[in-house]
This record gives sequence, C-alpha cells and structure tokens, in this order.
Amino acid sequence: MGTYLNSPNAYTLYRDETTKPYFVDKTAMIGELFPLMEQGSNYICLTRPRRFGKTMAAEMIAAFFSKAQTASDVFDRLHIAGIPGYGKHRNRYDVIHISWNELPRKCSSYEQYIERIENRLMKDLLRAYPDAGIDEAGALWDALSDVYAQDRDRRFVFVFDEWDYMFHRDFVTDADKKAYLEFLGNLLKGKPYVLFAYMTGILPIAKYSSGSELNMFLEYTMAEEDKYSEYFCFTESETDV
Repeated sequence: MGTYLNSPNAYTLYRDETTKPYFVDKTAMIGELFPLMEQGSNYICLTRPRRFGKTMAAEMIAAFFSKAQTASDVFDRLHIAGIPGYGKHRNRYDVIHISWNELPRKCSSYEQYIERIENRLMKDLLRAYPDAGIDEAGALWDALSDVYAQDRDRRFVFVFDEWDYMFHRDFVTDADKKAYLEFLGNLLKGKPYVLFAYMTGILPIAKYSSGSELNMFLEYTMAEEDKYSEYFCFTESETDV
C-alpha cells in the first residue's frame, strides 16, 4: 500500500459515506465500467460543477477496483453486488488514485506542486516493485513502463479527481499549464501499462487543451452527454419520501 498506489484511503472514505443518513447507492455505475476494464486502454473524463458528487464517485471506483483492501463489507450490501462481474472485478487491480487538489505546504509554484506528486508516486512504485529496475531519478512513465516490462499482466487503473485544480491557482502560468498537460499526456497517452483511466474535473478538457495531449479521453459533460448523469447528485426518484 502506498500514498497513491493501492492506497486504503478511498476505501475508508467511501465506507464512511455509506453509513451516513442520506447515502444513496450509485454503485450501478461501476457495472458500466466492467466492459471498459475488460477491453483495456480506455479513457473517460466526467466533468461536473462543484457539489455534484464527483469525489465520492472517484472514491467509490478506487475502493471497488483497488487491491489495497478487500471491500466486500461495503459492496456486498450495495446494488453492484447483484451485477454480473462483481466478483471478477472487485479488488483485483493496481489502482493509482490521485486527488489533484492537494497542495504542498506553502506551495507557491507549479514545480513544488508537481514534484510532490511525482516524488510520492515514485516512492510507491519503488516500494511495490523493488525488482523492476526502476531509475529513481527517471520519469514516472519510465518507471511504470519498467514495471510493465517485467510483467506484461501488470497494468494500472488510474483514478484522477479534480484533474483541473491547478488551472485555478494564482501561481500557475501559461507555461505551467502547458507543462502540466504534457505531463498528463506523457503519463497516460499510448501507454500499454494503462488498463483504464477515469478522470473528473469541473470544466471540460477542451477548455484547457486545444492540442492532442489528452485527446484519447471520451468526455462526458453535464451539458452535452447524458451518459452517467444519473450517478451524480440525487435524481427525483431518489429524493421521494
């Protein structure tokens, strides 16, 4: 278990949500992801305004798929348990779950921001795969490629919450924004170690990227795409008493 790789945090946070008085079961969404997991190399981004449950959905997905901890105590009693593929997919994958809205202490530059994430994930990889020949001074995508080269069955699920958070920080320059998009592209695009990538944010990718860095994502916005909409916020039937 690490900070980002197979972290138990998503399980703990989602489990706590399921015990609250106004919890609504949205786990049917997970079942819609099973075909994407089986096909491999799929990328989806769901963008919604604040307070629409994006973070809880990301925690739910990471808690379900991650090898970090057996989550049967949570999911066995929820809707997903009755969907074909439940046992096949629950807690079977190496999941890299990052909430991009966390900053270093006294953060004043993009370099501080991104280096904290790079260093933490690199430590996770070195600890989890000590025999993969990872160069600690190298890039994250090189380290992940080394892990995949050692074991071709070792592919990763990426769950990224608030991916666009840094675009709203005062210290971020236009050059930083370009560097960040290139970072995400290098990490995810065209990499055989990516089994599936799920990403959330506030505004669409096209708002920030006019290039090809993240054009592999299928994007579902509230305004233009209905798919997955019932899994965010409460529907009218869910609020009936």
